[in-house]
Amino acid sequence: MKFCTKITIKKPLEDVIKKLDSVDNMKHWHEGLIRSEHISGTPGEFGSKMRLIYDFGDKQLELNETITKRNLPYEFHATYNTKGMYNIQENYFRSTKDGLTEWVAESEFLPTNFFMQLMTMAMPSTFKKQSKKYMENFKNFVEKGVSVSNA
Repeated sequence: MKFCTKITIKKPLEDVIKKLDSVDNMKHWHEGLIRSEHISGTPGEFGSKMRLIYDFGDKQLELNETITKRNLPYEFHATYNTKGMYNIQENYFRSTKDGLTEWVAESEFLPTNFFMQLMTMAMPSTFKKQSKKYMENFKNFVEKGVSVSNA
């Protein structure tokens, strides 16, 4: 399942990337994130791997992130692997003519088991809504300093 999500952030590109390019900031816009663990490579650089652990109340989710392209401030691509799902995330950033930042996220979710295949077919909007929510959380963090970790 592939889809594209866009959002405009009312801050200059350099401010947006500065907030994005910090593992410590992830807790402010990744709802449920309880910790991140470096696995290999130079943190934040091409090829590096990190484990992200989320708590959603009734369940924990563990994702492994691998950075597949880092061309900041314009591109940041990564893959995310968890039980039953492989996600390819390509993020593009550009400065608008009025000094704002446009963020375009191209997402592809590839189920690796039958249950998740059913989920992507039966409820594709769930994946789209969650992706948009993370982008909106990031926008609120950058523009207003609102953190989901305080919610």
